[in-house]
Amino acid sequence: MKLKLKGLNSIYCLFLLREKLNFHIFINVLVTINMINRRHIRIKVMQSVYAFFQSKNQDLTSEEKFLNSNIDKLQELSVLMLNLLLELKKESSRIIDISKKKHLATSNELNPNKKFIDNRVFLGIENSKSYLAFMSVHKLDLWTLNNKYIKNIWKSIEESSIYKDYMASDISNLKEDLAFVNAIYTDIVATDEKLYDFLEDINIGWVDDFPFVNTWVLKTLHSIKENKPVKIDNLYKDEDDAKFAIQLFRKTVLNHQEFDKDIDEKTPNWDSERIAELDLILIKMALTEFIYFPSIPTKVSINEYLELAKDYSTNQSSVFINGVLDKLLKEYQLQNKINKVGRGLL
Repeated sequence: MKLKLKGLNSIYCLFLLREKLNFHIFINVLVTINMINRRHIRIKVMQSVYAFFQSKNQDLTSEEKFLNSNIDKLQELSVLMLNLLLELKKESSRIIDISKKKHLATSNELNPNKKFIDNRVFLGIENSKSYLAFMSVHKLDLWTLNNKYIKNIWKSIEESSIYKDYMASDISNLKEDLAFVNAIYTDIVATDEKLYDFLEDINIGWVDDFPFVNTWVLKTLHSIKENKPVKIDNLYKDEDDAKFAIQLFRKTVLNHQEFDKDIDEKTPNWDSERIAELDLILIKMALTEFIYFPSIPTKVSINEYLELAKDYSTNQSSVFINGVLDKLLKEYQLQNKINKVGRGLL
């Protein structure tokens, strides 16, 4: 449950931020968030290194393909969540059509309020060539095959005060449409436990992707302008990030036995079998960054892996990892193994 809640905690923080700031400032905060960041890349590499050691597979090429596939699945989930919004529109249209066909349909049923299905944000997704191409190439039909989750979420939306206030409002513009979709996504979609259980069953790796995906969806929705639909960009910010992922994985795996020796020397009172395997992986990844990534400050590497330890390992892991890295950093510096480029990078 701890891992699953991380996605909810992330969106809850965004909700609190939105409540404290006005909507304009809230959206500006979202716009500053890039695509997949280095922290999430490290998470994906950590998962792949762990899988590599567990499988005993010595084929680095196939494992690198697994890493790339794992990251690609992150973008797939992001687009699926956009697709979910359109499926909610379809569900609303379906119910309207059924009501119109009633034998004794009321005036409201014959002339329904179409504000929800006419929402400009939905139109911005539907008219996106990059979105449509991605859906076609990846053959994504998850919600068509699992429509019960759409129906459950739609029911929650229809019963919410957010929906009722929106439908009763005479205001009709992109700004209001965007604020409404942000609200239902934040308060209803991103807090739906059944939805998260379902997605976790499909791909366990998606558990760690929920915080990123929720933020990405909100940022992507805000990119919609009048006559400017959604654009599905490359997941990586730039080519350097793509290279970082593969090189971090490859260098960690290729040097792990040498790192084992260094770690053993600094933990003489620890039986290697007593050290959590994930702790060892995080230490080795940090050591890889110390030696093979001259542009990354050692302080940044240490802080990043201590944070990952807090989220993914035992309660005492961050203290243990910090102690080992501190000792090895000093030794590597004495041995001139660390050569960082630029000022203050040590």
